[in-house]
Amino acid sequence: MTIYQTLKAEAEALFPTLVAWRRDFHQHPELGFQEVRTAGVVADHLRELGLEVSTGVGKTGVVAMIENDEAANDAPIVLLRFDMDALPILEQNDLPYRSRNDGVMHACGHDGHTAIGMGVAQLLTKRRNELPGRVKLVFQPAEEGLGGALAMINDGALTEPKPTAAFGLHLWSRLPLNQVVVQSGPLWATAGKFELIVHGRGGHGAVPHETVDAVLAASQIVVAWQSIVARNVDPSETAVISVCSFNSGEAYNIIAAQAKLLGTIRSFDDKMHKFLQQRMTEMAHGICQAYGATCEISFPSDCPATINSVAGAALMQTVAEQIVGAEQVTQIKPMMVAEDMSEFLNRAPGCFILVGASDPAQPMHSPHHNPTFDFDERMLPTGVALLAGAAVAYLQEQR
Repeated sequence: MTIYQTLKAEAEALFPTLVAWRRDFHQHPELGFQEVRTAGVVADHLRELGLEVSTGVGKTGVVAMIENDEAANDAPIVLLRFDMDALPILEQNDLPYRSRNDGVMHACGHDGHTAIGMGVAQLLTKRRNELPGRVKLVFQPAEEGLGGALAMINDGALTEPKPTAAFGLHLWSRLPLNQVVVQSGPLWATAGKFELIVHGRGGHGAVPHETVDAVLAASQIVVAWQSIVARNVDPSETAVISVCSFNSGEAYNIIAAQAKLLGTIRSFDDKMHKFLQQRMTEMAHGICQAYGATCEISFPSDCPATINSVAGAALMQTVAEQIVGAEQVTQIKPMMVAEDMSEFLNRAPGCFILVGASDPAQPMHSPHHNPTFDFDERMLPTGVALLAGAAVAYLQEQR
């Protein structure tokens, strides 16, 4: 029996425990940087395995190292990352393990990721003295747009010692059970948030000529921005500008003095991302000037594109074929969603994969970030075997 077959069998034996962990996390979801209970459960489990644990990394993150007692100082180090946070969504599932925290829900599968991480820790700690290097386990807070990865990195998660590769996964409710997406290059997009405030001059709706209508100027900006992708971006490239919130005014007969737009921009390339920001800024100021208004535009947060290295994807391809079979390993068109695992991959090149979590014999689960989201828990042992296998394969390769 190969090491991968052994890991798969041991992971499958953990299935009832993985489900229990996952459902416990699902019942007790916590928002980004508030994962106190979740981090506590993780840290207690890692300590029970005999690992030295660091807590409070990036506010609520947890880090632990699995290593051979006789590991050399220059032994290779691989990082495995698992995110822990939930979303501000009121769950609508009628399940025995539904969220007990009204208005907060694990609607993206991070409860499953955390359970998988605890299973990986158990399998790898069991064979710690067989590992030809070290495995750094990173349980990350605040993946959902709050910058948890960067917070952990700024708090030293990639130092003392520094890993040379990183691997992670995301369960996916729209892919068939245990199908694994492995590919080099971009998988997910760069994502940025933008905020625009248009300042005009308010007044009575009956005398519009005495005002500077912020709603009118902001509306023109919304329409003009859509021309950027249509007319300024090479059709062979990919970009998205989405205005997702437009707020202005409080009364039916008062022309608003201010309008606020919020939204997101997406691309797969840093140069494209900067270009979108530049054109949006130019257009907003130009239109406001034409209407006698002024504006402030900002891009307060960016999440880099999730890009897998050629070597990391090749290694993960081999592992996945051993765990689920070559016929279950596939590729997809890069998606416009974002994931701050990219922060780790940019500093420790490796591979981020998707693992199918929809029972093909049943109606497809709701998409992620949906109040009725759920997934087929039979993917949990597969996730454990894949990441444990990736760590073993990488360390053996570096020997």
